[in-house]
Amino acid sequence: MSFFNKSKATDVECEKKDNELQTDSTSTSSNSTLDKGQHTTKRTLNARTLHLIAMGGSIGTGLFVTISTGLLYGGPLGLFLAFSIWTTVIFSITASIGEMVCYLPVSSPFIQMAGRCVDEAFEVIVGFNYFIMTAVYIPFEITAVNGMIHYWRDDYSPAITFCLQIFVYTVLNLFAVKWFGESEFYLTIGKVFLAIALIFFTFITMVGGNPQHDAFGFRYWQTPGLLSTYITIGSMGRFHGFMAALNKACFTIVGPEYLSMIAGEAGQETRKVLAGTFRTVFYRLTVFYVFGALSVGILLPYNDPTLNQLAASGSTANGSYSPYIIAMNNMGIKVFPHIVNALCVASAFSAGNSYVYCASRALYSISLRGYAPKFFQYCTSSGVPIFCVGVAFLFSLLSLLQLGDNTAKVLTWIVNLCTGAQILNYFLMTITYFCFWRACNAQGLNRHSFAYTSWCQPYTIIYGFVMTGLMVGVLGYTVFMPGHWNIENFLTYYLMVFLNIVIFIAWKLIKRTKMVKPEEADLTTGLAEVEEHELAYLESLQREGKYSENKGWLATIKDLIF
Repeated sequence: MSFFNKSKATDVECEKKDNELQTDSTSTSSNSTLDKGQHTTKRTLNARTLHLIAMGGSIGTGLFVTISTGLLYGGPLGLFLAFSIWTTVIFSITASIGEMVCYLPVSSPFIQMAGRCVDEAFEVIVGFNYFIMTAVYIPFEITAVNGMIHYWRDDYSPAITFCLQIFVYTVLNLFAVKWFGESEFYLTIGKVFLAIALIFFTFITMVGGNPQHDAFGFRYWQTPGLLSTYITIGSMGRFHGFMAALNKACFTIVGPEYLSMIAGEAGQETRKVLAGTFRTVFYRLTVFYVFGALSVGILLPYNDPTLNQLAASGSTANGSYSPYIIAMNNMGIKVFPHIVNALCVASAFSAGNSYVYCASRALYSISLRGYAPKFFQYCTSSGVPIFCVGVAFLFSLLSLLQLGDNTAKVLTWIVNLCTGAQILNYFLMTITYFCFWRACNAQGLNRHSFAYTSWCQPYTIIYGFVMTGLMVGVLGYTVFMPGHWNIENFLTYYLMVFLNIVIFIAWKLIKRTKMVKPEEADLTTGLAEVEEHELAYLESLQREGKYSENKGWLATIKDLIF
């Protein structure tokens, strides 16, 4: 079949062919083709949006608020080491997945490639693990926003903020992808500004630029000390404190899956633009997370009375729990705490908005591959998978359980059940990339000709595989300690592991699937459509006089942004 027989093929036609081929590649005959005239997702996210989302799209409330938990348990050095170590892990995964995504930016690429390069049963658990994780985090972020509003006042019904967020999330994700892109663009500006401003705030205040004119420097690294203790005292207590800080880093430092999920709707010169965004990952992780952890340890001692009081009361979702706000109040700074909390609210709102998008696109991809009902494939004329967004809307309604004392426990339990799914998701991604790398070698593909090539493979992904595998195993190790057994905590960390194992084994037994041989892995379906989209885009620029081959793609993109 020729994909270039129509030089003026529209983006919608390209996407229809893409989805038809993607669906044909599954073993489910009921979903072999899409109905004629059915709309599909569109590549409408521009370079400006993608670059900013890559810079700060994964920044959440963990960096500004709940990072206090890592300081409380690990101390300033424990927190800094934990965030530094996990930053290298996430970088290894992001760099690796970025190569695969930039080569073939189809809908939910890291989910699709799991089936193409590993096993159909493996793709099922990757897709559903990611979908369940993102869908359940929607009500979590909704309740987090309400908790941070309590910094100002709590004499209102939480139903007001819950319903307002649910409505706005649905509107932004339902009517057009560009609405989501534009909303994330401006929300991310706020998060990036806040992260950078707090680093500068730390430096200025530590050298004496505060109301007390106290140049405290690294005072809190000396008193009360570098490392805190947790569970017990002595060296073992400090080890437990470091592990608690590392657990917090695991759930704060995220990113490889977010940019991957929007790849299927990235427009313009898709692969080159995505490659440019993935190249910023190292700098983003270093500046925001490593410097952020260092700043928290400088500003606040781990034995701060306010920090310990809020932690003991369980108010860790309250804006007052932010280490920056506590430090500002300790210094007698009056206005900045309100500004920081307002931006934290925007950050939590942005995270919930992103989870609605990612959950709907994960379900859409699962349906395209034949593992969910076919009606989830239907998209509006603007490219929105409306029924998938509807499912995300239903998950957002779970936040209303927080309105009752008894049902609030149910919501907490539901969220906790999927907490371990985040680390498991990264572990599964490392397996997918390794099999992709192996398939490229077996089929003679020159990876260095890709728009983006990761470094030192396969050692980079092996490092990510080992570290995430270890964390999956030890994430809830404390429940096995004498006197610490708790069934709820055990399920929090390990239920999704057992559930995925059961689904994988059941799917293989029922469907009789086989592991994909490297030389037989599908590395081409959808590639021609991406190339045709890019060709059509460049031709449109040439007609408008905005592109020339001598000028180069980078200058062209800069012209479009600025």
